[in-house]
Amino acid sequence: MLQAIFRTKQVSDAEGSYGLNRCLSAWDLAFLGIGAIIGTGIFVLTGIAAATQAGPGVVLSFILAGLACTFAAFSYAELSAAVGGCGSAYGYSYAAFGELIAFIIGWDLLLEYGIAVAAVANGWAGYFNNALTAMGVPLPDMLTKAPKMGGVINLAAAGVILVLMGLLIAGVRQSAKVNRVMVFVKLFTIAAFIAVAAFNVHPENWRPFLPYGWFETLPDGKTTGVLAGASLVFFAYVGFDAVSTATAEAKNPQRDLPFGILFSLAFSTVVYIFVSGLLTGMVPYKDLNVSSPVTYALQLIGFNAASALVATGVIAGLTTVMLVLYYALTRIIFAMSLDGLFSAFFSQVNPVTQTPVRVIVLCGVVMAGVAGFMPLGDLAELVNIGTLAAFTLVCLGVIVLRITQPDMPRPFRTPFSPLLPILGMLSCGALMAFLPMITWLRFGIWLALGLMVYFSYSLYHSKLAQN
Repeated sequence: MLQAIFRTKQVSDAEGSYGLNRCLSAWDLAFLGIGAIIGTGIFVLTGIAAATQAGPGVVLSFILAGLACTFAAFSYAELSAAVGGCGSAYGYSYAAFGELIAFIIGWDLLLEYGIAVAAVANGWAGYFNNALTAMGVPLPDMLTKAPKMGGVINLAAAGVILVLMGLLIAGVRQSAKVNRVMVFVKLFTIAAFIAVAAFNVHPENWRPFLPYGWFETLPDGKTTGVLAGASLVFFAYVGFDAVSTATAEAKNPQRDLPFGILFSLAFSTVVYIFVSGLLTGMVPYKDLNVSSPVTYALQLIGFNAASALVATGVIAGLTTVMLVLYYALTRIIFAMSLDGLFSAFFSQVNPVTQTPVRVIVLCGVVMAGVAGFMPLGDLAELVNIGTLAAFTLVCLGVIVLRITQPDMPRPFRTPFSPLLPILGMLSCGALMAFLPMITWLRFGIWLALGLMVYFSYSLYHSKLAQN
């Protein structure tokens, strides 16, 4: 059965780029990954994780989360080069496990990327509103908060998503160029932070290094410790998964995708370790429970000019995160539509821009509404559980396809297989276990809604069923 599914998928993917424009080089893909990875993790989650969960041990949290992602990244690299197509973990699960599991993973990824874009937009809006206030032209409070928080709409959060919608409609080449410029801007500002922080570290701030220990569940159900911190900062690493959604627009996907995935992950992990270590060495970790820990820390030690410079990089950095995750979301829906799991309405490509305009507009309007009207305080954990589930199945997919399709061409092979895929499954599964129970409940509700869609529509309209 799996062999038949795989052959069907190969025939579908043999159509090539599905009308999309093959224009992304290996470095374009690497910058897409860096654009998505380096952003929220450094500029928002580092301080929260240090202050409330891991203390200076947040460095270990980033290492553990990065290690889990590394195991998964090798599996992604093998499957992206061998299976092809588009749709990230969705396409790989289709080839390895069949239609139902693939749909569940695809449905899971819709939540991951959609909520992530809206959440990052809220963080972006906070920095943007601070910048407007500094220039003396602040927005009214009613236009900076969701109704639940006493406002009317978070106008900046909704507006930036609509601007990105226009950019993605214009074409992936234009989007990649903008992303590359913004990546250079934020890397420059991070370098400026490191240059200042390296000469203002106070080693006593690193003691105690593990104030919350490794892991503990509190009476209210919340979790603390280095392992809980790893489950939280894992949100920072979803970018390399987004790279694999660009298969249909890569010039040479078999060669370039593994490079883009592995390079972006390795580079970003090193940056996270350096920044988190310096940040907790500059100021006491308890002072970092703010939405802008990097700029706040610079202000605390009196470097206001450097703080303003880094704030510029924050705005650019969060913009690239939203751009890449938004792009990935549209390509997953596009891939599921091609396979008949969603309506063919979503797989139409505009002949002028060579982009799936319908999907881009629909996603943009929905996410702008969510970002503008809903406070998204603790949804990073919901994004994480979906991502971890997808990573676990991708690692399992490498093992399954090695058994069911041993002769399949593999331009890139995961080293030490099946050891690394097994380590990926165990590490991602462990990080899922450290998430709060309420996150598991919300995740279960979302999956139940997805199964209703599958058994009422997708099961009867999929290309596999028609064949």
